[in-house]
Amino acid sequence: MNCGSNLFRLCWNQSTLNMSFQAYIDNIKAKTGKSPADFKKLAEEKGFLKDGQIIKSVKATEITNWLKEEFGLGYGHAMAIYATFKGNKK
Repeated sequence: MNCGSNLFRLCWNQSTLNMSFQAYIDNIKAKTGKSPADFKKLAEEKGFLKDGQIIKSVKATEITNWLKEEFGLGYGHAMAIYATFKGNKK
């Protein structure tokens, strides 16, 4: 699937249809050994979150880039963790 920058949302949405949100979380845990709660704690330590909430000045790309660089996550998996920070569980 060609996922050019103009189609990233559509592409991500189509790919998530093929893999459930829980499957993303399970794969992330298997790859990194970390749960969403672990990532949330680390994000707070990095200054992306305060009291469990994303700081308003922090952009999604800052968080996803950190997850990709530090933990080797792909875009979809990084977005799944970001979604847990926003309160999404499915």
